[in-house]
Amino acid sequence: MRKIEFIKSAKLPKDFPDGKSKEVAIVGRSNAGKSSLINLLARSKVAMVSKKPGKTRLLNFFNYENKFRLVDMPGYGFSSRSGDEQHSWQEMIEGYLFRREQLQGLVLVMDIRREWEDEEEMIKGWADDHGFGLMVVLTKTDKMSRGAALNRLSAIKKASELESVFAVSVLNKEGHEAVESYIFNQWL
Repeated sequence: MRKIEFIKSAKLPKDFPDGKSKEVAIVGRSNAGKSSLINLLARSKVAMVSKKPGKTRLLNFFNYENKFRLVDMPGYGFSSRSGDEQHSWQEMIEGYLFRREQLQGLVLVMDIRREWEDEEEMIKGWADDHGFGLMVVLTKTDKMSRGAALNRLSAIKKASELESVFAVSVLNKEGHEAVESYIFNQWL
């Protein structure tokens, strides 16, 4: 069992965890499965999972075996919050992404049934512009046949122009080893 522990939630840089531990940010749409991916990597429930999108409102920091930190970020694409709250979220996210020296790479989590869209392209462009690695993790592969999942994986690789695209199933507990290997081999 992996030892992944919740450290804290924070909004402002002054409240982020201290230290030089490298960090990997998990980004994606609301309800894409970011928290579920953290639980899959932990092999236990360490991150809160909600069936209602938009519940993550802060940056949630997790210690991964004292080797690095995972940072669960609020999802995008969920707009029932007030304009002030959305603006505050944007400031928090940009404050983290632009100023956090410990950040090594971004894990873009996508529901395998979704298309590569402008928001994903924007994240890829930001990562490229700022010299950060980007990997894509496709979740919910158990919602389709194996052949269909392989076709979607290929389509996302082509649309994103990335080779670092991985498919996982939280339900079947599959694919997490490749995600972990990539993080360790490429960013740590």
